[in-house]
Amino acid sequence: MAALLAMSGVHCVARAEAPRPQDIPYDGTITLQVDASDVSRRLFRVHETIPVKPGELVLQYAKWLPGNHAPNGPIDQLAGPLISAGGKSVEWLRDPLDVYSFDVTVPKGVGTLEIDLQFASPETAAQGRITMTPEMLGVQWEKMLLYPAGHYMSQIRFEPSVTLPSGWQFACALDGAQRDGQTVRFNTVALNTLVDSPLFAGVYFKRVPLDASPKAPVYLNVVADSPDELDISTPALAAHRKLVAEATELFGSRHFDHYDFLLAISDTFGAIGLEHHRSSEDGTGLGYFKQWDRMVERRDLLPHEFTHSWNGKFRRPADLWTATLNVPMQDSLLWVYEGQTQYWGIVLAARSGLWSGDLARGALAWMAAVFQDQRPGRSWRNLQDTTNQPIISPRRPQSYVSWQRTEDYYREGALMWLEVDTLLRARSAGKHSLDDFAREFFGVRDGSYVTMTYTFADVAKGLNDVLANDWSEYLRTRLDTHKNVAIDAALANAGWQLVFRDTPSVFLQRAQDANETLDRTFSIGLAIDKESKISQVIWDGPAFKAGLTLGTSIVAVNGRAYKSDLLDQAIRDAQDPARPVELLVRDFDRYRTVKLDYTGGERFPDLVRVNGTPDRLTDILRPRT
Repeated sequence: MAALLAMSGVHCVARAEAPRPQDIPYDGTITLQVDASDVSRRLFRVHETIPVKPGELVLQYAKWLPGNHAPNGPIDQLAGPLISAGGKSVEWLRDPLDVYSFDVTVPKGVGTLEIDLQFASPETAAQGRITMTPEMLGVQWEKMLLYPAGHYMSQIRFEPSVTLPSGWQFACALDGAQRDGQTVRFNTVALNTLVDSPLFAGVYFKRVPLDASPKAPVYLNVVADSPDELDISTPALAAHRKLVAEATELFGSRHFDHYDFLLAISDTFGAIGLEHHRSSEDGTGLGYFKQWDRMVERRDLLPHEFTHSWNGKFRRPADLWTATLNVPMQDSLLWVYEGQTQYWGIVLAARSGLWSGDLARGALAWMAAVFQDQRPGRSWRNLQDTTNQPIISPRRPQSYVSWQRTEDYYREGALMWLEVDTLLRARSAGKHSLDDFAREFFGVRDGSYVTMTYTFADVAKGLNDVLANDWSEYLRTRLDTHKNVAIDAALANAGWQLVFRDTPSVFLQRAQDANETLDRTFSIGLAIDKESKISQVIWDGPAFKAGLTLGTSIVAVNGRAYKSDLLDQAIRDAQDPARPVELLVRDFDRYRTVKLDYTGGERFPDLVRVNGTPDRLTDILRPRT
């Protein structure tokens, strides 16, 4: 084979095998200097100084990203590295079987390597998530560095610093920040803590205390596209402060010595919701505070990411804990990590006042309708298998999400946990609830932020400690079968019923306004974006049967130029079979007319009370503080 490769011009080189990580200290401290001042070119310029010994060394770039649950480290955005020692170039060789690993032979007599590289932030969304704009930036340290293989992250020490554009302010959960002009230096820290402590900076910045407790204070740090987006109304601030109080009451502990919400309000900086132990990266579009009464769709984001400090960061699925960022993760328990967190995000949004009870019920109604009516893909793909989705696909849009399924462990998982909560309440005559599980499972070891892992058996036992039941069998039935077994039971136990109305709920209307979409998936089986293109088609729905697909443009409705109100009127008129919805569409460079076989009128999900039953849902959403 080597001869054949040589004949074909392929260069065969023996490579150093990346050593297995060991729980032993790396000798010396790595200095990491990130120059984030080149905003106009969207470049992060990085210099590392790594203590080394002569011989073979493998340097690695982060591949498996925490919170992404996937091997999607953006190595394509890395330029360099240029490695030198004593002013002389040191060559490296990329591992052809693992392109995230770089093999280096450290020359004799060399004790330090100097590394220069650049991280090129995407300039358009098509290139990836934008992390640097003229107004703000985000530093995710793991994307700015190489680290030596063979050691646990907790055993590799870094001395980090960042240089910011002139006049910019910043927030970061790292300790010991000392500013000298544009450069900020932090205390020496282990790699696992460094990568768990991102930084936001911006021209327009505001820092607000949400809880001034000297033991574990919590801050809201906001960067925005313009100064008026920083104005926080009294009701908005009160709701965010109550979120901290409600989460503390729920879990009965704090697994951090301080916590920083990093919130970006922007139409250009990439949207994000990423959990960390002592902070979270949260990104929304314009109007989060400025249009407080209207922009409600993303208000469960901060409750969701805050919950992760307990569920996901302090307590973490055992197969998601890895010694380094290049050891493969497994996602089997994301229905707890993300699914239960999705549930608590909705509950805490309601308990804190970020959402009204009506908005929270609207969100649950939409979720229930989606998984009751719009997941025919369950017939071939169960809920458990969807936990593999982050590894299968890095959140690319799908042609037929209702059939292919996506990361359904979030929302379908949340509905399963709603059923668990209502079962606990019903079978204990109101004495126990999922709140007890949260406190006893995630709230242990108050004050500790040393990760504590859990397994499926631990989850089942934790539920059994709250109320005796065969929880293992219950959970496996919900996770492994192809039947829709949880949603109706969850709502019935909660004392509510899913119905469809001819007008959207406040939650749905606000969500459509924020996303600039027209969602008619529950009637004609499609959604339309702001450019009049189809953005979703429900498998086997009326639009699907008519041959419509994603990206197709809606040109006209019943002979008139497309407008959303004309489509809604056509859907209403189509209740008379003699007046079907007729669409003129453009697919690539071809025009055609299609008729939709649908007579059911407009349909939007909502919840109504079931008379004579306990209203457990209202109690679940009720504030505790």
